Amino acid sequence: MKNIEKCLNLIKGAYDLHVHSTPSHIKRKIDDIELLEMAEKYQMAGVMIKNHYESTAGRAELLNKHFNFKTKAFSGIVLNSPVGGINPYAAESALKLGAKFVWLPTRDALHCLKYGNMEGDFFNREGITIFDSDGNLKSSFFELLEVIKKYNAVLATGHISIEESLIVCQEATKFGVKTVLTHPDWKRTKFPLETQKKISDMGVFIEKVWANFEDGDINLEDFIESIRVIGPEKIFLTTDRGQYNRDYPINCYLMFIDMLIENNFSDEEIKIMTSYNPYKLIK
Repeated sequence: MKNIEKCLNLIKGAYDLHVHSTPSHIKRKIDDIELLEMAEKYQMAGVMIKNHYESTAGRAELLNKHFNFKTKAFSGIVLNSPVGGINPYAAESALKLGAKFVWLPTRDALHCLKYGNMEGDFFNREGITIFDSDGNLKSSFFELLEVIKKYNAVLATGHISIEESLIVCQEATKFGVKTVLTHPDWKRTKFPLETQKKISDMGVFIEKVWANFEDGDINLEDFIESIRVIGPEKIFLTTDRGQYNRDYPINCYLMFIDMLIENNFSDEEIKIMTSYNPYKLIK
């Protein structure tokens, strides 16, 4: 990194709201406690623990209660097959325990499965969609919105299709639910920039992810352009790291900040995307 001292200053008070740690059904590089220890070392404000197949609410509660970390652990639930898909009851169970994010299906989304299995998949399943057999939004989706709004939580789009995401974002924002477009630069959920901008104009926060850049899903020029076009005020940064064969999430976060500095983003713009906007989502 070319700007290490500046990066170390800017990471203070930052949030990473998309990290994969163990316990996990999939091989990971770091466990929950190690993750919090590293985030604490760099004085981060919080990290969001994500598991594709179960709520992380209980884990976060114990971490925050029994460890003297100033960095806070946040939690969520992904509505994949093991929790019943688009299941408002599973969502409320997690939210009641303190979860802040509800992701629509990820690995089990019908759209995602069209690309084939991902490393770590361990069971066969039919894909999940937000539409019923008549092509209308499932009634359970509207029940889900009610639950999320009740707890002032966040709905994230997961790995569903562009068509589904547009409808989800329209309905959720109309309903008054805080909404996130999940990693729109990833190869399986790749949105044209003009569509990302259209969704951000609805009031949706756009997640920009280090992993998508580092893994080659988007080149540097297009990545930087997307942040500029959408605007830092509509974006928050995450790493989506924890994969066993990649660097530690905190190191990736520092590299993300360094990349933005090198591409002439101001300290204030970086703070908006690392601290202010994530806080708006989880407060």
